Amino acid sequence: MAEVKNKKAVLRHYVKGFAKESDFEVVTSETIHLKVPEGSNAVLVKNLYLSCDPFMRSRMTKHDEPSYVPDFVPGSVITGLGVVKVVDSENSNYAPGDLFWGLTRWEEYSLIENPELLLGIKHEDLPLSCYTGVLGVTGLTAGAGFYEVCSPKKDDRLFVSAASGAVGQLVGQLAKLMGCYVVGSAGSDEKVELLKGKLGFDEAFNYKKEPDLKAALKRYFPEGIDIYFENVGGAMLDAVLANMRLNGRIAVCGMISQYNLEKPEGVHNLTYVITKRIRMQGFLVSDYIYKYPEYEDRLAQYIKEGKINYMEDVAEGLECAPAALLGLFTGCNIGKQLVVVSHE
Repeated sequence: MAEVKNKKAVLRHYVKGFAKESDFEVVTSETIHLKVPEGSNAVLVKNLYLSCDPFMRSRMTKHDEPSYVPDFVPGSVITGLGVVKVVDSENSNYAPGDLFWGLTRWEEYSLIENPELLLGIKHEDLPLSCYTGVLGVTGLTAGAGFYEVCSPKKDDRLFVSAASGAVGQLVGQLAKLMGCYVVGSAGSDEKVELLKGKLGFDEAFNYKKEPDLKAALKRYFPEGIDIYFENVGGAMLDAVLANMRLNGRIAVCGMISQYNLEKPEGVHNLTYVITKRIRMQGFLVSDYIYKYPEYEDRLAQYIKEGKINYMEDVAEGLECAPAALLGLFTGCNIGKQLVVVSHE
């Protein structure tokens, strides 16, 4: 029976304020057997790719009231989404070598107690890493958030913040395919050029170089914004509210600028929601999980036809996972941040 030592990433303690690499620890466990317990329904998998997602920051803090995802347990292995390969199973639905994606743990090998929650890899002609992002939860978030929540129409004027991130890059390109005018914001000149070049946005700007965000948005949207895809929150949301058109729509996907703050910033322009009759709606990707097959196929087809580009930021090795995750909150990543645990 094969035995290995299992490397794993652990949250050392609950976090307040900005998380640091020292809040994590990558350890090597005792020897484990690469065999599922006899009679078990569990599946033993090798983790290939891990997804770094902003919502994981909230799980590092102890909450008094339950959130939509449970808090991490200090001292335990971090959980998240990833692509896995079956190593051993007594279940005929999961044969050694089969590939799946879904909820796993940040370690080299994991025993998945509920394998029925894993999803199969349908588009094997595309890179497996796509299932950490564009063909996984990220793609569903972008697709459902744009089409289902934003109610887009041809010629709508759309603004997306954190536009070079995993979700933002897709939303902007989906909007362009529909015939919208699209502007994105990002945190570096390099990202701005990628948005306007590789990703085909009409315009983009570096928000760090804009002393007045309200004026910047007025410059790019002289007639106002029809749709705002919100990924940032704080001062950007305030500036957008002042630039929305009548009956504008705001899809609130995330507020990454607020996740590490002990006291979130206030929003002062909410009166515009009334006077401009703005519909502002938050959503969770789980609201639209029933639409996953539709968006998996649609986005896969767009990639194969060259209609959308998809950028990935790849960290090699489990020991790099904490830094890769924390880099999301300082704008280190370009595109989808993921971690390669194994290429096998």
